[in-house]
Order: sequence, then structure tokens, then C-alpha cells
Amino acid sequence: MYQHQKYCNQCGKEVVFIFTEGKDRFVCEHCNIIHYTNPKIVVGAMSFWENKILLCKRAIEPRKGFWNLPAGYLEDFEKAEDGAIRETMEEAGAVIEIIQPLVVYNIPQANQVYIHFLAKLIDGTITNGVESLETKLFTEEEIPWKEMAFTSSTFTIKKYFEDRKSGNFKTYLASFPEV
Repeated sequence: MYQHQKYCNQCGKEVVFIFTEGKDRFVCEHCNIIHYTNPKIVVGAMSFWENKILLCKRAIEPRKGFWNLPAGYLEDFEKAEDGAIRETMEEAGAVIEIIQPLVVYNIPQANQVYIHFLAKLIDGTITNGVESLETKLFTEEEIPWKEMAFTSSTFTIKKYFEDRKSGNFKTYLASFPEV
């Protein structure tokens, strides 16, 4: 669950893994620094073009060969929406315009938080990126539900289609496992 840290990044001395401030944490007993760990932020886009949405078939593990919304880790010094734009370009060669946050999806057991934005494709052009075996635009009826890679994408797509009926898009908060 925790990434192993052997040395203090302040003084270089060995750290210990002890219970402090209500949790097990890496602590340097020499300089009394607590080395906090933080979840990974994953950003992506639920992009649409006319009556279709963009999905990518994963070329990498985990879940290679399964469909997913284009998404990936937010990079240092990057705004969440810029990360979603970058990931969509990298995985699908698609230029998008962010409309709004659509889903914040917590996966605490994996130490991840997903932020999926609602976005529109600028011109409908898509290509396979290096992390995608295939990219495709799907109507609601064509979605390969049994071949979806992650619950975060499945949840986001379902919320998109629910809200599309009314034309009123909300922002949703969810966690895995869904209850």
C-alpha cells in the first residue's frame, strides 16, 4: 500500500515507519520530519462528437486490450484540465475543449483520485496514440460495457448519458467500490 522510503529527503538519515498523527507514516527520528504520502491524481476526459463518445483500447497494462476514457496521471506543475487535454492528445490524437468537471472518483485502496472532465472534440479527428491499440467514437448503443477497463470510466460514461437526456450536466462524486 505504501511506497517504501528508506532515507529522509531533508537530512539523508534512515527513516522509520511508525504510527504517528493517527496513521502509519515514514518519519525521520533525526530531524523529526514526517514524510507524508499523497494519492495519485488521474485526469481524463469524457469527450463527445455529435452523438458519439471517444474511447481508447489500452495498449498497456493494467487492463491491456480493454476500453477506457483517455486518462493518465497529472504531472507536476500542470493544471488538472491541462492534464486531461494532454492525455486525450497522447492517447487519441484528439484536440478537445473542456466544458466542466463531470466526475471525481475516489479509489482509496489504490491511493488514486480520478477527475474526468466533460469535453467536446474540436473536429472529430482521432488517431491511435502509443498507449492505444485502437481509438473509436461510439454511440450509446455501441459502448462495449463488458470490455471496459475501469469502473471510473464506466461510472463517468453512464452519468454522461443520463445527463445528456436532460441537457443538464452535473458534477458527480463517487468512490469504488460503488455502494
